[in-house]
Parts: sequence; structure tokens; C-alpha cells
Amino acid sequence: MTFQGEQTLLILGASGDLAARLLVPGLGSLIASDAVDGVSLVGSAADDWDDERWRSRVAESFAAVGAEGERIDAVAETTPYVKADVTAETEWRRVLDACDGSVVIYFALPPAVTERACQALAGVDLPPGTRLVFEKPFGTDAASAKALNQLVTRIVPEERVFRVDHFLGTSTVMNIAGLRFANRIFEPLMSAEHVASVDIVFDETLGLEGRAGYYEDTGALIDMIQSHLLQVMSIVAMNPPSTIGERDVRDAKAAILRACSVRDGEPVANSYRARYTAGEVDGRRLPSYADEDGIARDSTTETLAEVVLEIDTWRWAGVPFRLRSGKALGNPRQEVVVTFKRAPHIPRGLTGGDHPGRLRIGIALDAGRVTLDLNVNGPGDPRKIDPVSIDTGVAPGELREYGEVLRSIFAGDPILSVRGDMAVETWRVIEPVLSAWRDDRVPLEEYPAGSTGPNGWPLSGVVAGAALHRHAATRRDGSR
Repeated sequence: MTFQGEQTLLILGASGDLAARLLVPGLGSLIASDAVDGVSLVGSAADDWDDERWRSRVAESFAAVGAEGERIDAVAETTPYVKADVTAETEWRRVLDACDGSVVIYFALPPAVTERACQALAGVDLPPGTRLVFEKPFGTDAASAKALNQLVTRIVPEERVFRVDHFLGTSTVMNIAGLRFANRIFEPLMSAEHVASVDIVFDETLGLEGRAGYYEDTGALIDMIQSHLLQVMSIVAMNPPSTIGERDVRDAKAAILRACSVRDGEPVANSYRARYTAGEVDGRRLPSYADEDGIARDSTTETLAEVVLEIDTWRWAGVPFRLRSGKALGNPRQEVVVTFKRAPHIPRGLTGGDHPGRLRIGIALDAGRVTLDLNVNGPGDPRKIDPVSIDTGVAPGELREYGEVLRSIFAGDPILSVRGDMAVETWRVIEPVLSAWRDDRVPLEEYPAGSTGPNGWPLSGVVAGAALHRHAATRRDGSR
């Protein structure tokens, strides 16, 4: 028996980590917020589960985010589980029979399985309004992403295809657009005339955390930069859209991605890769990545990646965009840093003013900060210029990031989804880097877990110096 409703969320790969840790909690936060009505849930996977085990998993995931109430209980107590191999067309009909109303099919499956499942689904009559939802990575390169686009748009039209990037569901990232376009003091400065560089960094303390099966096939470059950070970059760099509607925003982002490439066309000179060795992070002892369970002895997968890109437009020509992400690092940073050019002239008699102005926008998934680093006359000697930081918190949205994503899907609004052409472009941008790495033209360096990564990379000094700058930058009253 299913919970009667107007829409059904069908999770394929329901027994996996993604469903338990992110999808079902996101649905719970969405239902509990009263932001959506009439949604039921169906789980399906090839594992030999039954309704009771699936419902227990759902209840635990709801409880983990404090989702409670009659509607939550109704979903958890009635959601069915369908054991099925969705790479077979006959199995699809059995799975869809368990769904009510229009169906949101969420492919929480490995990319290769997802492609075979879509090939089988192409021969099935679908309920009206069916939407297809895909996790990253979408394809394995530009050609496969283009082919997958052609396949899925034979099943449903593009406006009902949702390629999920949960970073786009976080209020802190979406606030980038508001900060840029609602403040006249920033937008005129966001160009090559005033900006020296843009850094987008997502360094975290977490190690592999039991995800060898996924991570070994992706690595930091594909896991974070090809998907999340290129999407963040497109928001940071896009021209002002006419409206906040999905077409205008995604057109503006797509234009940036089409203009983006590895700086100077030199992937060897402008890309860096490394992986962690044994060390201690936040009081936890981590083994070397090569010694983690499930890692092949001849693995060349990186856990830290950095690329330097350029955007060939009038606004951004000549500005390096440096994207970096890594695991098991001792100085976690998740932020966009816009570094402005130094003042062209400091009047004689003033000393200091050596620190460039910076706008820092936090992109952590739970909360963030907006910080403006400035140079002002210091206390005591008014002729001495000191750095100060002005900052404010950016509260998280009312929903978890997957709750935001699901709300947009149920509403049929693809603004938080990656359009098909954009999925192809993000692969195109990094393919020269992937080719250089496969040919071993870029060395795979190492760094101890808990460190800030290898020395000598473009962002090494920025990462190591960020904490020092924040320590030195005080408010006028001397407070932190």
C-alpha cells in the first residue's frame, strides 16, 4: 500500500548511502516544513530488502533531521519497497505500478547503471508529468554527456530532466547572486579592471569515510571541481540576468561556461594533483589514501586538485580563476575569494596598505560568512594603514540542501538543476586536465593528512595565509 498523494518520489538505489544520508532526510525536512503537499515515497533497489526494513531506514533518516508529525509518520509507515533490476524493461513496469500520480524518478545509482536503466526506460509508457533526476557525474566526458542528454530527452523533454547539483540548493551559494547584483558597491568592481584573481576553494577535513567504491572512480577533480565548483564559478562570474527565472539565470551561467577554458591552454602548467598520506586530522588518525579499504594498489586517484582557468569575455579577460578542492586537510576552507587589485597610488606619508582588498563569500553547506577585507588608518598612528575585516553571518536556508533541490523538482522549476548543454561544457573545460593526468604529465604529489597540502601550488600561500590574515585583521576596537 502506498501513501496516497499527487506526486511520488521514486528513489532508485534506495538501499544506498545517498538515499539514507541525504535524499530521505531532505524529503523529511521538506514535508515537515509544509512546503509541499501530497508527496508519497517509493524505494527500489536490487538488494533483497522488504517493506519493513525500508520503512525502518526511512524512519531513522527522518528522525536524524528532527522531522516529525502526522504527515512524516504517514510516509514512513506506508512507503513500499520494490526489489527490482531497473536495467530490465519488464522490471520498470512493476516499479512504476507502485507509484501514484506523477512520478519523480531519482537515479541514486552509479553512472553506468543509470545509463542502462535509461535505455530500458526508453521503451516504457510513463505516467504524465514524469520527471527524471540524475546525480553527478552526468556522463564520463563531454561526448558521453552529450549522448546521455540525447537518450534522456527521448524519454522526457529537457524541462523535465533535473541534473542535480546540491550546491545550487544552498542559500549561501545562491546568496552570491544577491550580494553581487543588489549592492552597487560590488557589481561595478566585478571585472578585470579591478579584480586581480578569483579563488573558489572547498577544502575539508573529511577523509574517504568509507566511500572507496565511488571516490576511486572520480577523485577530487571530478567529484568537486567538474561539478560543484564550476557551477559556483558560473554564478560568481555571470553577467546580470534580466530576471531570476530559470531561463535567464541558466543562460547567463551557460555563457560563462562556454567562455571558460584552462588558462593559456596549458593544462600541465595550470593543474595540480595530490593525495593524502597518513596523518592526524581533528584528533583522528587517518591512514594513507593508498592504504584505505577498497583502494587499488596501483591507484592514481587524487584527493586534492587545483586548476587555474580563464574566462574569455570582455568582463573577465586576463583574470585567473583558481578552483581547488581536497580531503583530509587541516585548514578547512569553503569560500569564494575575490581579490581586488592594489590601489594605484598611496599618498606619500602613509605607510602600510600592503594587503589587497578581498571579498570573501562562504560556501559551506551548513552556514557561511561574508567578509570584506579592507585597509584603513590604524589606531594610534593615523599615518599607518592596517588591515581590518568586516564580516557578517549568512544563515542557512530553512531546508537542508536536498530539501531545497527536491522542492524545486516537485514544483517543476529547474533553476537549481544543471541544463544539458552546461553538463557537456563542464566536461569540456576539464578534459584537457584529465588527458594530461592520464598521460602522467602532471605529477601526483603527496601531503600528510592534517596539513594544508603541498607547497608551491598557486593557492598554497592563500590557504596558509588566510588564517594569518584573519588574525591580523582586527576591527577598530581591537576585537576579533
